[in-house]
Amino acid sequence: MKRLVRRALHTCVVPDNLEAVTFTDAAGENPAAAGVSQDTVDAIWGSVKSLYRTGTHPGIQLSVRHRGVQVMHRALGHASGNGPHDRPDAVKVPMTTDTPICYFSASKAVTALLIHILAEQGLINLLDPVSYYCPEFAQGGKRTINIHQILSHRGGIPAIPKETPIDVLWDRDEVWRLLCEAQPVEVDGSRVAYHAITGGYVLERVLEKVTGESIEVFLDRHIRQPMGMRWFTYGIARDQVSELATNYATGPTPRFPISWIVNRALGGDIYTVEQVINDPRFQEAVIPAGNLCGTAEEMGRFFQMMLNGGVWEGRRICDPMTVRRAIQQYGSLQIDRTMMIPMRFSAGLMLGGDPVGLWGQHSRHAFGHIGLINKLCWADAARDISVSLLNTGLPIFGHQLPALGKFVYTVNREFPLIPERHRPLAII
Repeated sequence: MKRLVRRALHTCVVPDNLEAVTFTDAAGENPAAAGVSQDTVDAIWGSVKSLYRTGTHPGIQLSVRHRGVQVMHRALGHASGNGPHDRPDAVKVPMTTDTPICYFSASKAVTALLIHILAEQGLINLLDPVSYYCPEFAQGGKRTINIHQILSHRGGIPAIPKETPIDVLWDRDEVWRLLCEAQPVEVDGSRVAYHAITGGYVLERVLEKVTGESIEVFLDRHIRQPMGMRWFTYGIARDQVSELATNYATGPTPRFPISWIVNRALGGDIYTVEQVINDPRFQEAVIPAGNLCGTAEEMGRFFQMMLNGGVWEGRRICDPMTVRRAIQQYGSLQIDRTMMIPMRFSAGLMLGGDPVGLWGQHSRHAFGHIGLINKLCWADAARDISVSLLNTGLPIFGHQLPALGKFVYTVNREFPLIPERHRPLAII
């Protein structure tokens, strides 16, 4: 019976003893130093285990920081070998806290901060048209579309033209040609339409035009090296691809209208997406909106730096005002024309809300980004937390959603709002 249910729901095998597939970095957890009780740790971890038991995520990583201290640093399940269609005798590679995972769209938060750093350096003005720096982008009526509109998903080019071959995703020159020739759906920035992958290529071109160096080098020099990251690169080196966690299409097969939304946002059905993201060409490419790779701890470190007002372990990564500009809401809560759900965006980040928002209850001061629906990376200044939940399943709409929502609810319940005078002052 269990086998039939797993086949119908496209889920992995969930062992009865979760301790056997749990990895805890005990040295990396210090809840007592942040005044966090063991009950809080157990409650949050219990919600993660409930998510794992849905069978939709073969591997999970979690990093939670409070008051700048990492209080949870754990992994659960397998990095590869336990997908819905993997053979029973397949080699199962344990998931650890050091296993690199693709962040997918959570990459946008990092790429956005790079662009804000360019503005801090005086190399660009976010209100300048993209065509001011890249004249070829003006084709098709896109002359007035500015950088800020691209960052806030109001740039009018939410998708790559239909019938575009998948290979184009890792051909930077060809995808740029297509985006330059594309006709925008609108140019005045009045409508939000999530740019799943297109905006990253535009921002990359602007960055490389004004700096004369690649976006990989810029990321390495301004964030990765100063913050001591091991991974945190666009794509992954060819000799390290085997270390990257495998992603699996799990959960019930999406049906209309969900399947239509998936195709509209991602340019293909979920099984095509699974094939593409596990293709070494995708994994080794530079796709600024969608293939930054690293660990939950590294993304949590990134958002902690933003909570610190641009400082990490005494090193200034960016100015506090740069962080404020990156998280400032742009426009009102609107129905996103791509995802068909209400969203609040800043110039690069997904924002929370009151009385409830994307990042849970009373999350008006929260900011972050989702990666392929299930990866949740955010910070909340009103709770002084940085949270990164990474996973390797790609369920779009299914039985995992209550458990995913319960995780966010549990985090916010266990870290209640703190008095304003005790919040990180650098960005409030």
